[in-house]
Amino acid sequence: MMNHSSCCQHPDITHGMWLDIDAVIAENRNTPGALITVMRKCQNIVGYLPAALLDYIARGLNIPGSKVFGVATFYSYFSLTPKGRNTIKVCMGTACYVKGIKESIDRISAKYSVKEGKTSEDKRFSLEAVRCLGACGLAPVMVVNADIHGSISADKVIDILDKYS
Repeated sequence: MMNHSSCCQHPDITHGMWLDIDAVIAENRNTPGALITVMRKCQNIVGYLPAALLDYIARGLNIPGSKVFGVATFYSYFSLTPKGRNTIKVCMGTACYVKGIKESIDRISAKYSVKEGKTSEDKRFSLEAVRCLGACGLAPVMVVNADIHGSISADKVIDILDKYS
């Protein structure tokens, strides 16, 4: 595969990760339409898609870097910034908003020093505001990783999140 030691130094990507990335690219190099699969697998390895990795994928698949970047920015599944160990998704749909989700978001932001769309400095939490989680009957709703928490309040939200390390 390519020599990543000279082209792609990145503090979040270990030598072992580069070897796994090389295997993913090699496995999919001759498969038409494999870009999204390669990007998904590489994001699973690293946790996000830094610019150096996008360039590396483009060279490895012999496609323009602009195409890789375009796919990475088009699909919300892909992240160009590091994510926290725990992802908090708070619903901003009408039912949740009316029932006070904004106060819970404010409490989360203050307690863990994380803003919407960002990751806390200690990488414990990423906070995402989403349009709808499809659980309006449980409003206001928050999802942490794969755990659904309904009827949350600003008073209860910190107790819930303290259980996630």
